[in-house]
Amino acid sequence: MGQQRTLVYSFVARGTTVLADHAEVSGNFASVAAQCLQKLPSNNNRFNYNCDGHTFNYHVHDGFRHGPNGGSPIRSNAAPPRRIPKDASRSDTTASPTLRRRMALLLRQALLAVLLLRATLGGEASASRNRDDAGRFDPTRVAHVSWHPRAFLHEGFLSDAECDHLVALAKERRLEKSMVVDHESGKSVESEARTSSGVFLTKTQDEVVARIEERIAAWTFLPPENGESIQVLRYKNGEKYEPHFDYFNDKQNQLIGGQRIATVLMYLSNVKMGGETIFPISEDQLTQEKDDTWSECAKLGYAVKPVKGDALLFFSLHPNATTDTKSLHGSCPVIEGEKWSATKWIHVRSWSSGFPKARTGGCQDEDDMCPRWAAAGECAKNPEYMVGTRASPGSCRKSCNVCRLLSVAVNF
Repeated sequence: MGQQRTLVYSFVARGTTVLADHAEVSGNFASVAAQCLQKLPSNNNRFNYNCDGHTFNYHVHDGFRHGPNGGSPIRSNAAPPRRIPKDASRSDTTASPTLRRRMALLLRQALLAVLLLRATLGGEASASRNRDDAGRFDPTRVAHVSWHPRAFLHEGFLSDAECDHLVALAKERRLEKSMVVDHESGKSVESEARTSSGVFLTKTQDEVVARIEERIAAWTFLPPENGESIQVLRYKNGEKYEPHFDYFNDKQNQLIGGQRIATVLMYLSNVKMGGETIFPISEDQLTQEKDDTWSECAKLGYAVKPVKGDALLFFSLHPNATTDTKSLHGSCPVIEGEKWSATKWIHVRSWSSGFPKARTGGCQDEDDMCPRWAAAGECAKNPEYMVGTRASPGSCRKSCNVCRLLSVAVNF
């Protein structure tokens, strides 16, 4: 079975400066990590370094270094992928479930320390910040918006040049009336509830779009292949999107990538009045004070003003993968000016791979690793993926010895 690694130290650094760290036990982890930071190349990559029986794993992205450290070497291919990944961490599917949960916890603690540091610096640092350095993932720019639903605002996520570039790409194409998903059929239909117009951009449209795609993945800790293509939207005077859910109520739209887990809204222009993103049933709506600069629509819930370059991340699913009704949201009517935005919907599984392959030959395993995962006890630990149900069979039914049970309609 091999020895399972224990994570004991985690940190987040900008260049060679450690912004926040967390240690489970005492030791010289911080000094060793600092020495390694001096030698790491600046390009985006992953690195491993062994010292005194410990393995230091580094992930470099956009100048940030994430460093979880563990004990004995990790046992490869120990657990199958989850149908519902952790929302706050991009997990390595070859790591054990316990290790992934441990890594996510340590990284969240380190990132929380960064956010607390940002809050401690206060308004003076925020006021003096030059937005010219926008257009990169910077956790110190992230502010917590709401816990119900879980929502976070990233100031200066896009540079002005990137915003203008996305708008220019949309104008070069033919913007079409935005559609909504019919809850019964799952088809896209026109509706007066959504009056904007928009166009989708391919993920490899150009270097600018590709760079934004990578930045979204770095912020959300969700694989880039799980995301749909970016949709650029234009709201003219009076146009809106009534409150709605981004998660699906039909089965057809869940065939590709499964349920939508998160949404990233990027604001590409400033709006003189109106156009706010509103969460009408957020539990935090009563804590937000609003003056006359907010529209009447925005005063009906917790709202976020569209500021050019900012991005809003919110989750449509709870951590236990159930849908979050508090994620109900909408776009208030534009009262003065014009609103441009870009939307990124992210699924729980790969969306880029298209429809799943049809199952043939009756009960079978769909991954070569199923026998090993079953031997490691994953049939009981991860039944949703391994076993599934009669309506939605799992990927390792044969190795879990449930073929006959599922055939007689016994659900797991």
